[in-house]
Amino acid sequence: MVVILNTGARTDTVQYFTPWLLKRFEEGYVLSRNPLFPNKVTRYELTPDKVDVVVFCSKNYRPILPYLHKITSRFRTYFHYTITAYGKNIEPGVPSIDESIETLYELERIVGKERICWRYDPVLLTPNYTVETHRKTFEYMAGKVSGHVDRCTFSFVEIYNKLRYNMPELIPFTQDEMHEIAEFIGSISQRHGLWVQTCGTREDYSRFGIHKSGCMTLKILGDANGVEFRDLKHRGIRNGCGCMEARSIGDYDTCINGCKYCYANKNPQKARENFKLHDPDSPLLLGDLKEGDEVVAGNQESYLKRQVQDVALDLFAP
Repeated sequence: MVVILNTGARTDTVQYFTPWLLKRFEEGYVLSRNPLFPNKVTRYELTPDKVDVVVFCSKNYRPILPYLHKITSRFRTYFHYTITAYGKNIEPGVPSIDESIETLYELERIVGKERICWRYDPVLLTPNYTVETHRKTFEYMAGKVSGHVDRCTFSFVEIYNKLRYNMPELIPFTQDEMHEIAEFIGSISQRHGLWVQTCGTREDYSRFGIHKSGCMTLKILGDANGVEFRDLKHRGIRNGCGCMEARSIGDYDTCINGCKYCYANKNPQKARENFKLHDPDSPLLLGDLKEGDEVVAGNQESYLKRQVQDVALDLFAP
């Protein structure tokens, strides 16, 4: 099923591939290559009767703002906006905190705060980014974004092998440090009237006023868009994840933000090499169809309650 279309799980599609993304919606379909079986390609129809919600995730919405109405006028949407504490030494291609917040305000004016989630994610420690740095930065940012977003989501970085290699300065958390950070994130959020929750985190921090939830649940997406979904199981995408299953477009190893903690790139050089293969006119984000590729149609049965689906089809009819 591809009733929830995730445009930013594999790369920052909005920041670097906006012309391609707009053309895909204009032409009404997209092709997505299976990252595990590269000769398997899925075709998804990008029409309101086939996609319940389009979910975005980006660190810079500036490139798409002038054109976003072309999508929001036709589809239900939800926007994850990642704004962290880190500077160019960790996120070379990402705008500054204040620039990002100004862009968030502009995004809010277009889509409304109920469709925006601020992601303070991932939380990590280095000699330059200490527990106290996170305390001061989160306090500053919470004061700026409160009243302009639906909620805040955070998680602690997972130190996997690729990250150990790409970011040797990373300092593993102690349990006490994680509890201290969770406590002040909960306290600061409550003080600013900001709903805060974890994402992909197994530990329960509800004692600090932090909610445990997936960041992409049918309730969140439904409430943001004024619709009701069927009561379906949220399988998640990894251990501790409470999100609803979605379908992603785009490719790994294509984002040139250069974030040192990135899970979607093997290394920045590989992403830069792949970026050169991008063709804005191709239905695939990277390259084009090759001999031996097998294209299949994605299952696009709606998650909406039946009566809601009937009304929705009338609402978005041309």
